[in-house]
Amino acid sequence: MAETLQNLALGFSVALQPSVLLYAFVGCVVGTLVGVLPGVGPLAGISLLLPATFGLTATNAIVMLAGIYYGAMYGGSTTSILMRIPGEAASVMTCIDGYAMARKGRAGAALAIAAIGSFIAGTGSVIALMLLAPPLANFALRFGPPEYFTLLLLGLLVLAYMSGGSMVKSLAMAVLGLLLGMVGIDQMSGYFRFAYGVMELGDGLGVVPIAVGLFGIAEVLATAGQEVPPKVLKPKLRELLPSRQEWRDSVMPIGRGTVLGFLIGIIPGSAHIISSFVSYAVERRLSRHPEEFGQGAVAGVAGPESANNSATSGAFVPMLALGVPSGPIPAVMMAALMVHGVSPGPLLITQQPELFWGFIAFMYVGNLMLLALNLPMVGIFVNVLRVPYSFLYPSIIMFCVVGVYAVNGSVVDVWIALIMGALGYILRKLGFETAPIVLGAILAPMIELALRQSLAMSDGQYTIFISRPISGTLLAFGAALLLLNLVSWMVRGLDWRRRIPLDEKGENL
Repeated sequence: MAETLQNLALGFSVALQPSVLLYAFVGCVVGTLVGVLPGVGPLAGISLLLPATFGLTATNAIVMLAGIYYGAMYGGSTTSILMRIPGEAASVMTCIDGYAMARKGRAGAALAIAAIGSFIAGTGSVIALMLLAPPLANFALRFGPPEYFTLLLLGLLVLAYMSGGSMVKSLAMAVLGLLLGMVGIDQMSGYFRFAYGVMELGDGLGVVPIAVGLFGIAEVLATAGQEVPPKVLKPKLRELLPSRQEWRDSVMPIGRGTVLGFLIGIIPGSAHIISSFVSYAVERRLSRHPEEFGQGAVAGVAGPESANNSATSGAFVPMLALGVPSGPIPAVMMAALMVHGVSPGPLLITQQPELFWGFIAFMYVGNLMLLALNLPMVGIFVNVLRVPYSFLYPSIIMFCVVGVYAVNGSVVDVWIALIMGALGYILRKLGFETAPIVLGAILAPMIELALRQSLAMSDGQYTIFISRPISGTLLAFGAALLLLNLVSWMVRGLDWRRRIPLDEKGENL
């Protein structure tokens, strides 16, 4: 422990240097803007600014890129809460209860809880990263394709089970998302699937157009279709801070989101996205008032926001300790280090202690910096709600279209978002949840690749999924969930989930 503290002191001596603080600040500001703008996610932001880091030192470069990653997680909640547009994919679950809180005049409280929850989760996960990196990274190495496949499958089943309403409907939406995720080039054979001659579909249907369409555009359509237009909100300054009850309601979800996000973060995949979905499902299941979810539950904001920030630190564990990127964003950051002649891996800690511990110390500093940046801006952001809907909704549509177009510069993506908006509106009217579609589209390429790699390992034998201990255990959990749902269906009177309205229902329809 004494050695760890000594190393941390070395890290702070690096992280508090003026040049490092300057690049950290630039990264945090850019990251917050990247998170706020719909469609421009952290991956796009980091990729665009990667060439700008080539002239910097390795420490300054990694600190600036990490600042963008962290900042995007903070900023992504803003448009989700105020306009029901996910700034980036990890904020999709925040849309549901964050926007509902905003409609109740609690937008300031939702933004404050999201920012403080992100700060606590980010700081907690950095401590865990510092202490638990090597053993946890070793455990994550035991995951092969069969384990990934069963883990991702379990993620879909958990989300469907925890969702309100029918599990069959939720699974149907997840399958629709998986089908959407099948469009594009086959990863193993290079064959074009379901592209119908449209070259832009070669890379598949982007998650951003799907999420922006299903949540942002569908929300505008649903509100515009109301017989009586909603009143324009005029939040008061004293309502910006969370009440005592809201603080109490957010404490445990923040704690659970921190632990859950960190553990999911060390597993390869889009951890920060998956962690927010799983956290929302867990909070709904554990809540004493599950019927409040979808109607403005504080836990529905605190849990997912904490989880996606915690997963950000967790994702650095395999990257720094083993040199294995756990997703596309750590992969780009690892590439930035390698450009500077630094090879992440087991020898990084001993060969480049200033860089490793400086990076760890920056994460403490970066969290404080982002909290100081975001909390004072809550009052400014909330004023967006004062804008009359005749001006606000056309602006939202414009942001959606420009944001989606900006990702790839593709008009096809804009059409996808518009079609998804219409589809989302129809599905909401029919009582279907749309969140599983987004998760299905995100997981489809990973599930397909893991399934085919697993079958290639076993010469086509499906028994590989039950013969390996970890994948067999995960499958057993999935089967138990299906069984529980069947029992609940048979004993309808005892099924608590029947009393929960669907997320997409409620006062907004």
